[in-house]
Formats: sequence, structure tokens, C-alpha cells
Amino acid sequence: MATIDVLNLKGAKVGKFDLSDEVFGAVNEDLLFEAVKHFRASQRAGTHATKNRKLVSGAGKKLWKQKGTGRARVGSIRSPLWRHGGTVHGPQPRSYDYQFPRRKLLGALRSALAAKLADGKLAVVENFELEDHKTKNFRQALDALAVQKTALIVANDANRNLELGSRNAEGVKLMRSSEVHPYHLLRFDRVIFARPAIERLQDSLKKTAASRRREHAEGKPEAAPAAGKRRTKAKEVA
Repeated sequence: MATIDVLNLKGAKVGKFDLSDEVFGAVNEDLLFEAVKHFRASQRAGTHATKNRKLVSGAGKKLWKQKGTGRARVGSIRSPLWRHGGTVHGPQPRSYDYQFPRRKLLGALRSALAAKLADGKLAVVENFELEDHKTKNFRQALDALAVQKTALIVANDANRNLELGSRNAEGVKLMRSSEVHPYHLLRFDRVIFARPAIERLQDSLKKTAASRRREHAEGKPEAAPAAGKRRTKAKEVA
């Protein structure tokens, strides 16, 4: 079982935290790709729209009679063949969201955590007890935790000073452990967990991983007998 140092807001080591191998194990890149693709698809507005011949402006009167003019027949000035006419088969408002299995999402979350740990971009702090709500002091705490680019802060306990101090910090996002998505873990350079938050998230992911492994073991088919034994049994019957 791997361990990670628990730090305070000054960057000093104050303890250790045990990481479960079931959560911080192998990295499944294909599963991460699927999870990120689903998240980005669900965030699309889908408000694109084009005007068909019913929506474009223009009279519906037939421009000239059907026969005898020597010109091509035409029924309306709003025809798609004409300039400023309607668009045929253009994009219309729609939702790009689709169903994504919860087990795959939790598996991708475990892979994202394992990837951050392998890259050395995961940190755990004892708590985020700030003295005030000034962004300057919050930025000093991030500097002590070696945050150079962007950072995702995960804390479950309500902390008014943390909320006010982090909302104006550029490249910083504050979330709860129940809201964390693999996309967020991969998007930000550093991920900093409060100890209660990572404990709750690890326990939840560990339970789902254990139940999946148990179901897989129960549904595993029995091993077929060896070919030599089958032949021996057939000879005895004969």
C-alpha cells in the first residue's frame, strides 16, 4: 500500500496518508478518454440552428407561371436553390449528452487519481483553515504547496474564507469530492485534497471496486476439465 505525505498550508509535513491499491492502481487511458469525451459532449450547448424555407423571409407566391416562359419552373423565392433561400438539412438545436455507465465513470475516476499520483501532481493537506479571506494569503499557501500553474482544490467542509479567497485566484477551482470528475483531475496541473475529502472519496471508490471484483468472482465460469481427464473418463465408460 502506497503512502503520501500530509502537509500543512506552509508546506511542512505533518503526517502520512495510506493510499489504497484498489483506487490508486493501474491507469486505463482508454477509459479516461471515454470519460472526458462524455463530459465534454454533455457540456455542449447545442443551440446551433439554421433557417429552413419555412423560417426565412420572403413571400410564398409563385414567381411566374409553370409553363410557357422558357425559364425553369420555380415555386417560391425561399427555395434552397436561390440566394437567401432556406437551408436544407442544416444543424438544429439538440443535446449531445448520452448515457455513460456509472461503473465506467468510477473506473475512470480511479485511473485519473492514479495518473496524478504517478506524475507527482497529487497533494494532501491536513485542512484549509485560512486566517482570513484575502486572496493574497491564499496564493501564498498555494506557493508553499508548489503550485506553479493551475490547481484543483477539493474540500468537503464548508469554509467561507477558502471560498472567498479562492474565487478570485486565476487558474484555481474549488470543488467537493462528490463533484470531482476525471475531466477536472486531468484539466488542472495540480490536485490538492483536504484529508477528510480524500478519505471520503477513497472509501467510496474502494467500495465500488470491491463490489465489482466480488460480482466478477461470483459470475466467473467454472474451469473446464483437462482434455486428458475427459479422454480417460470416456474410456472408462466404454
